[in-house]
Amino acid sequence: MNILLVNPPRSPFNAIRSFAPDAAKPFIHKKLIGPPLGLLTVAAAVAHHNVSVLDMKAEYDINEHAPDMADLVVSYCKKTSPKIVGVTVIASEFDASCEILQAVKKYDPKILTMAGGLHPTLCPKDFAGTNADIICIGQASHMFAEIVHAKETGQDLASVPGCMINTKLGLIPTPGKPAFRDYAKQDFLMPNRSLIRQWLPAYLAPGGSGQKATYLFTSLGCPYKCSFCSIWPQMDGHFYLRNIESIIAELRTLTDYGVVRFADANSVIDVGFAWNLFDRINQEGLNKFFIMDIRSDTAAKNPDLISHMAKAGLKVVICGFESFRQNELSSFNKQLDAATIKKAIAIFHDNGIMVRGNYVVPPDYDEADFDALAEFANAEKVTYAGYTILTPMPGTKLFIAMKDRIIDHDLRKYNFFNCVCKTKLPLDTFHEKVGALWLVKKGSEII
Repeated sequence: MNILLVNPPRSPFNAIRSFAPDAAKPFIHKKLIGPPLGLLTVAAAVAHHNVSVLDMKAEYDINEHAPDMADLVVSYCKKTSPKIVGVTVIASEFDASCEILQAVKKYDPKILTMAGGLHPTLCPKDFAGTNADIICIGQASHMFAEIVHAKETGQDLASVPGCMINTKLGLIPTPGKPAFRDYAKQDFLMPNRSLIRQWLPAYLAPGGSGQKATYLFTSLGCPYKCSFCSIWPQMDGHFYLRNIESIIAELRTLTDYGVVRFADANSVIDVGFAWNLFDRINQEGLNKFFIMDIRSDTAAKNPDLISHMAKAGLKVVICGFESFRQNELSSFNKQLDAATIKKAIAIFHDNGIMVRGNYVVPPDYDEADFDALAEFANAEKVTYAGYTILTPMPGTKLFIAMKDRIIDHDLRKYNFFNCVCKTKLPLDTFHEKVGALWLVKKGSEII
């Protein structure tokens, strides 16, 4: 059966960059660096079928003459003749995903359309009345495979438990519970990166090295429960670690990629696991440039581990500082001591690791708050720094807590670069202030 999997284009909305001073604009994110790992995992689940992938993000990055979204997806439908089209969806790409599926149905109403990913898992009701025939919820690679099998064999699609069917009467959940799957261990699926080889030039690591970058996950979920985070609700609070030899086996396949970004919510939850993993990486002589997310308190408590990982290729750490104020960290349920930030920065720098420190700016910041954050960030400069806006993402605890303060419900702006809540300062001034913060760092590049 012919199957087409689509990665939608990015939301074009970025108020921080729009209002930032010109000197800051080059440092403010415009895109992520790697291929759509989730879709490539779904593709692996149906590898015995004829699967094609359309990475619209990559296509628009490398082809300035690419057609618009609807025409592009129709051209791929004509090329691949799919019986099934699936799209992966995050909140800021919901509108684009709906347009993609609408174009598919206009081209051929008989094509079965499916939506999966983070937003369908946390907010499935948003898809009522859209052109998505089926909503896949959770880590749905095997669910997708079961739906494909049901379609192929003429079975009732409602026989696949755990998904939702879009009907004229609304969304109807299919009966029963899906079988438990441990996607990190026995049910792990090796992502099929061969499907995106045509877009390799788009997956360039930042910094001008010319090396290609990809994602790899070592865990799913997160045991921490920060109020602004969508990852732990997606996994219902569970946390799963992969087998080390499985990770090593995947790393061996990444001959096209010199840079590997660990796509974990937090790459060091189990210190012993991390130590043993980097032991094996060192033994294999894999010679990769690794980027990881590590909490500052983890680094502060485990300087020997940071040194160990640095010797095996850890070059950049993404560190969610979030705030320099303990009361703000507590309000985010961050479970972090602000005093550990300074210690962690010193440990990373002592080991030659470039730090990307991320701060989250609440919408109620006034001039004094911005000045205080800038003063702290100047005193504790990191190689790279990111300053995004506290955003109540749909499906999170923060969304419930801040619901009454939301004044902009355009999901295209829910990407942490646009303030969707009422601000104390004038909105444009608030965005200008956040944009100016991006100059507070030591490095001259972006990562």
